[in-house]
Amino acid sequence: MRLLRRLLALFTLGLAALSAKEAEILWDAKGVPHIYAEDQPSLFAGYGFAQMHSHGNLVLKLYGESRGRAAEYWGKDYLENDRWVRLNEVPERAARWLEQQDPAFRRNLEAFATGINTYAERHPEALDPERRRVLPITAADVIGHFHRIVHFSYFITAAGVEAIGKGRAAPAVAALSNAMALAPARTGGGTLLLMNPHLPWRDWYTYYESHLVAPGINLYGASQIGFPVLRFCFTATHGFTQTVNNLDGADLYRLSPLGTGYLYDGVEKPWETRSTVLKIRQPDGTLAEETLAIRSSVHGPVVYDKDGTTLALRVAALDRPHLIKQYWDMALAPDFAGYQAAVRQLQVPTFNITYADRAGNVMYLYNGTLPRRPAGNYDWAGIVPGDTSATLWTGYHSYDELPKVINPPTGWVQNTNDPPWTSTWPSVLNPDDFPSYTAGRIHTFRTTRALRLLTQPGPLDRAGLERLQLDTRLEGADRLLPDLFAAAGAAPASPEVAEAIALLRVWDRTVEPTSTGGVLYAAWITKLMGPVYNDRKNLAVAQTVADPFTTPRGLADPAAALSMLADAARDVKKTYGRLDPPWGEVHRLRRGEVDLPARGASGGLGSFHVVDYGPPEKTGQRAAIRGDTFVAVVEWTKAGELQADVRLSYGNSSQPGSPHATDQLADLAAGRFRPAKMVRSQIEPEVERRDRVNLP
Repeated sequence: MRLLRRLLALFTLGLAALSAKEAEILWDAKGVPHIYAEDQPSLFAGYGFAQMHSHGNLVLKLYGESRGRAAEYWGKDYLENDRWVRLNEVPERAARWLEQQDPAFRRNLEAFATGINTYAERHPEALDPERRRVLPITAADVIGHFHRIVHFSYFITAAGVEAIGKGRAAPAVAALSNAMALAPARTGGGTLLLMNPHLPWRDWYTYYESHLVAPGINLYGASQIGFPVLRFCFTATHGFTQTVNNLDGADLYRLSPLGTGYLYDGVEKPWETRSTVLKIRQPDGTLAEETLAIRSSVHGPVVYDKDGTTLALRVAALDRPHLIKQYWDMALAPDFAGYQAAVRQLQVPTFNITYADRAGNVMYLYNGTLPRRPAGNYDWAGIVPGDTSATLWTGYHSYDELPKVINPPTGWVQNTNDPPWTSTWPSVLNPDDFPSYTAGRIHTFRTTRALRLLTQPGPLDRAGLERLQLDTRLEGADRLLPDLFAAAGAAPASPEVAEAIALLRVWDRTVEPTSTGGVLYAAWITKLMGPVYNDRKNLAVAQTVADPFTTPRGLADPAAALSMLADAARDVKKTYGRLDPPWGEVHRLRRGEVDLPARGASGGLGSFHVVDYGPPEKTGQRAAIRGDTFVAVVEWTKAGELQADVRLSYGNSSQPGSPHATDQLADLAAGRFRPAKMVRSQIEPEVERRDRVNLP
């Protein structure tokens, strides 16, 4: 018996040794974690731990918001967030989705949460005590955060509902991007992929660069903070990137309250009702309570009820719980067929996805769960009648029905947040072959710039693609200035106009740091086309999908355009004391102690290299607030080798005192990339820190 007990003890110790897995994190000179793990759960645990080291306070803030309890933790300023999250049942749905996960993948999500909690236990001093109120994090929190961002930040926002309810257009999501994939037929060598998302440099938009390694796994890329998988990913065999596609996956239905319910198909239909209690932290630390009463219709919950307008919200893909797992499947796909099988799941409800691989395949997909909407003259982008079953959609278009381009004759695909029709040129997609609600038909000057750069003769290698990514020539200036010059020559010009025209004639039409003329041009085009450069009423010729290179164009009222130029010139002189301040003197990369001249401009101006700026300060200077985030130029060479250059504009940390919060701004200012290192022997010489994470 004693021997048996001893053997049993030894066997138990052996099992413990086998089950105790470990992840090792090597931190390089840019604060990028290279995570080496013995299995997938350990890898996820290491990834959660790493995110906390680099962005711990931000991770906990975002999880508190996605839990719908941020006001409970931090006060009334978060109350509107909590109402939106709880109204749409994000925490409850996340808990249900967790139960629906494949057991092995659920273990990964649980391990990611364990990594977060492990860091918090080891390093409480690194975290703001107020943020620590959110702890511990669970796997349901991980799902809930992903769910909140994708469905209720990208698809639809509370601000968007408010705007539409008041008869205005919903504000655009401040999330744009560039993507390109070039096959060997276009490069003359291997396959190239450009990853180039443009998001605000703050909050949930923040990107995190990382390298994940486990048996059979070697992934490099980036994702938004708090996400447990990479949304931008490349491996030795393939890679994929994404751009916002504005797929309409959420509809607002106008309801007619009737009795104790609402009118539906001519009869009164009762509300489904529930309530939830929101807690609000007071300045003295006590908690006040607010009861949120929720009415739901066949369309979804009532999200707007003001001034006689009652709107219910219907959101696509709330029945698809595996969006995180789909990204993981895409990353681990063994080949092109495996990748297509992964995206065919349509668990990821939105985003254009652009793909390239070592075998030479390139693909663009207008991805998402696109509702199969009923026929009729309905305003799906606005408000739809909700008193009839005729407008109620219940299904989605299949993968085979979505616009996509695979290995086109041109040898390349691209997306600059434009509709699918310009994903390669000449186009291989006809918008008339798809329902009218599939996608719009408006492209920007940035799209035209991308098409122009890609249709230039000659092969394009990796160095050439990096130069292309940094292109700051303004397509809009090339399109509009000739007509402005013609208008100035057709009539006597005022001194202001004459001086402005003279400057714009010699301007190189770029927004490089030393370039002059761009500040004046931007001031003029803001008056002509509005602050985000999308108001085209002052242009003479409307855009057509068939002709992106010459439409839109022209000045509808040349005299008015010249008057706007005179006003713009006076404004520039008044603000800067001169008409020709260099672009980089006015536009700055300013973060922490760093203050550098910027390059790049809004895509609305036609710059392919995108950096957007905040409002003018007292000095007239404008600081960058969004644009280039994680950028990767990836090549699978003709010999089949992987080579990639990367940059994360603002650095890979937001924790107080971290040197990596701003250490890549100089690279952005100079247009520099650095090699992505995926081999341990190349990483070891520049390791600045090591961590180990054990997963029970």
